[in-house]
Amino acid sequence: MDRTAELERKTKETGISIRLALDGGGRYDIQTGIPFLDHMLALFCVHGFFDLTLKAQGDIAVDCHHTVEDVGLVLGDALNQALGDRKGIRRYGHAVTPMDDALGTVALDLSNRPFLVYRVPAIPAQQGSPFDLILAKEFFRAFATRGGLNLHIDVPYGENQHHIIEAVFKSLGRSLNAACRRDPRITDVRSSKGSL
Repeated sequence: MDRTAELERKTKETGISIRLALDGGGRYDIQTGIPFLDHMLALFCVHGFFDLTLKAQGDIAVDCHHTVEDVGLVLGDALNQALGDRKGIRRYGHAVTPMDDALGTVALDLSNRPFLVYRVPAIPAQQGSPFDLILAKEFFRAFATRGGLNLHIDVPYGENQHHIIEAVFKSLGRSLNAACRRDPRITDVRSSKGSL
């Protein structure tokens, strides 16, 4: 089964096209107009072994919020489409990733019941950075909602905002890779109810 998705989203604020392959090698071509977001999504791909082509144009002259949130929505839609009926997958994933001073933990369930828990240190935004912890939260909320993830993000400590966000994106890639993996022991959906 080819677990890929290709779609577009156009609004008055953003235009986004995406192609996602779950069973990839960590290859990416990402251009959102927000270099830090491009970097984080590249880490997500490399550590999750996802192939991603993503092009976004947004009203970043106004603010990065619309583009970041909409990229999360479209990536979530692509994940949902690529997973199909979610039969045969492990469903759960967990990863803990250190990045210098920060430790990022992500646990997730591909349950089709979206929920986000986002616990990160309350540190001030760094001077001159167009991307902060609140913007990251908007991305993760949008991704979880449209991807059907119960997503728990916990950073028990960290002093540098860049390191905190990077640890989380790496953990997200690793935990999602684990949850998306097929297991020959699972012939239907992994649920005692028989459905997700």
